[in-house]
Amino acid sequence: MEEYNDILYETDGRLAFITLNRPEKLNALSNNLRAEVMDAMREAEHDKEVGVIILRANGRSFSAGYDLSPARSADDDKFVSSRSRLPDTGSMHPGVNQWARHVVMTNWIIWELAKPVVAQIQGHCLAGGTELATSCDFRIVAEDAQIGYPPVRAMTTMDMIWTPWHLSPAKAREFAYVGDSFSGTNMVDLGWANYAVPKEELGDFTEKFARRMAHIDNEMLMYSKRSVNRQYETMGIRQGLHSGTEIQALSTARPAAAEWGRRMRDEGLKAALEWRDGPFRDFRGAYDSAPRERAVAGMDKKDKGGSSGY
Repeated sequence: MEEYNDILYETDGRLAFITLNRPEKLNALSNNLRAEVMDAMREAEHDKEVGVIILRANGRSFSAGYDLSPARSADDDKFVSSRSRLPDTGSMHPGVNQWARHVVMTNWIIWELAKPVVAQIQGHCLAGGTELATSCDFRIVAEDAQIGYPPVRAMTTMDMIWTPWHLSPAKAREFAYVGDSFSGTNMVDLGWANYAVPKEELGDFTEKFARRMAHIDNEMLMYSKRSVNRQYETMGIRQGLHSGTEIQALSTARPAAAEWGRRMRDEGLKAALEWRDGPFRDFRGAYDSAPRERAVAGMDKKDKGGSSGY
């Protein structure tokens, strides 16, 4: 098996452990990290001894979301496509504003995987981190974890609009419109997570949960997963998530999107995040340097037209 740079992979009996390993970056999802995760998922699927996969993370957070810095790009890593420099999903995703489509197609790899995947979540699980975790079959969270999607405050709509499939209509809208975080305990009550436990018990609880399920033979687990997935597909989850990527692409082209892009270029990522979250007083907005008040994006006349990426 190949050696990885941004994740760790190990097996223990019937379990495979895939560990996000960029703790100094709060496990921000670079293209290479995401590609390595999907390669490790396939490795675990190939291993006949493995029955259940645990996706977890080193450090204080599961994932702060997609890497918004230039480090997100993969220049020559062997786990990304040699053509697109993205995790390989079978398409090169040509053209502008195709990021969300690529995200959803990448996450379908976990959806179609033959073996169940349990996400073990502590600390921040934000934006793309929620999309990765939602693609797993089960989610076990620390009680004080923070799950949210702050990019909807100024950047774009959700890349993978999972909320209507996992939350009540009212909470699905709140999550997708405002970007506030909910605790791990809240997310169990809302139906997204299976269990919330004290963070010091998270690893042991998740492993016991996975080992209990691993008493079932691999083919039975595969068919059980497939039977549930196909019901959601009959209800339209594939079409729904893919249609959401078209809306995300449109949201990147709105005039106000230029303001986020300009702040990123001129002031840097941290300053842009403080501007985005400042009035909400959370995430980077909790810093004293963040603005407590700011004009609504796009209402400043010097910021006109254009599109920022994501």
